[in-house]
Amino acid sequence: MFETVKNAFKVKEIRMKILFTFLMLIVIRYGSELPVPGVDRNYFANWFASQTGDAFSLVDAFTGGSFLNMSVLALNITPYITSSIIIQLLTIAIPKLEEMQKEGEEGRKLLVSITRYVTIALALLQGSAMAIGFGRQGLLEEYNALNVITVIAILTAGSAFLMWIGEQITDKGVGNGISIVLIINIISRMPQDIASLFKQFVIGKSVAVGTVAAVIIIAVICAMVVLVILLNDAERRIPVSYARKVQGRHQIGGQNSSIPLKVNTAGVMPIIFASSIMEFPVIISTLVGYNGTGWWSEALRYLSSSYWCNPTMPKYSIGLVVYVLLLIFFAYFYTSITFNPIEVADNMKKGGGFIPGIRPGKPTTEYLQRILNYIIFIGAVGLTIVGIIPFIFRGVFNASVSFGGTSLIIVVSVVLETIKQIESMMLVRNYKGFLAD
Repeated sequence: MFETVKNAFKVKEIRMKILFTFLMLIVIRYGSELPVPGVDRNYFANWFASQTGDAFSLVDAFTGGSFLNMSVLALNITPYITSSIIIQLLTIAIPKLEEMQKEGEEGRKLLVSITRYVTIALALLQGSAMAIGFGRQGLLEEYNALNVITVIAILTAGSAFLMWIGEQITDKGVGNGISIVLIINIISRMPQDIASLFKQFVIGKSVAVGTVAAVIIIAVICAMVVLVILLNDAERRIPVSYARKVQGRHQIGGQNSSIPLKVNTAGVMPIIFASSIMEFPVIISTLVGYNGTGWWSEALRYLSSSYWCNPTMPKYSIGLVVYVLLLIFFAYFYTSITFNPIEVADNMKKGGGFIPGIRPGKPTTEYLQRILNYIIFIGAVGLTIVGIIPFIFRGVFNASVSFGGTSLIIVVSVVLETIKQIESMMLVRNYKGFLAD
């Protein structure tokens, strides 16, 4: 990986792309510190610290602290992520969108435009909820219509600006613009979280205890990173053979290929979906200012991950069981959206391809579905392990950090993908140089 980056800096074109990306990231971090006019930032920081649940922790991690700082980029790219997921799901339910997806470049541009409009609509909705919901509780220095409209406009503009920066990084930088914006936000919080872990478990303890704690912390983080890398790269290759055809005096086909099925086909989406469903009631209750008691307050504790795996309150760990079941369900659901065995089998049959030992048509579809179900389960188990380890340490040791399994999967996946993108740029350049000679 380091050798790839080192070689990339030797090429002027790629070096300029990397520097452009770096400058855009500096702009993002600067914007994350710019306060929204008329907002009492101290009030919001105190409010956030007083929350017993952690419904907003993932949001704060995804926004790189700009949500906690209530900066102009407080919404960050969360509206864009939500919009992309919505459009992706709607392509299955709405035939017109499905046609756009299959129309090539033009269809892709239309879907991108629709995603942008939905992003702005969601940013307006989320900005309004924050300005009105938190504003009534004291977030705004003066709660009036002008200040509310100003905050909504600034938050929406900040989200749209970040969406534009992400697209510029994709076009003029190293690619994966939105993903890179997301990981710089996550990475910016990691040093502070790791420092808090060492402060809690290492600093002030005896040499023996502190050393053991430091080794455990480093070992757990390294083990999770290795597991995420294995999940990201592991795949099952299905061999495919193509029958030979005679056209005129030439024979075509007769080649062997393979269908790569990733073990973690759904990526981080199952964790995001499961977390969103569990946290949605908690977030809504917080925005409307609910702080009462009774059955609803008790139900919210089951949904809040800050109560899971706590030895003094074991009953709330039922929420963790529900979370794991949702994670496994969405692993199968999202994979069924992104990979269609029937369509793959039909395309193979039309191209004269077949899986050795398996008849074309329905038997091929059933075989692919059987293999897919098997590897999805393995991927879901791996995701579950990565996802619940932070909850276990939080409940048992009170080790609370903003980054967890979700953040690590995103960071590792995007870093590996970006390295591959840079390698492909260098490969294309080498081919161009070879052809020019």
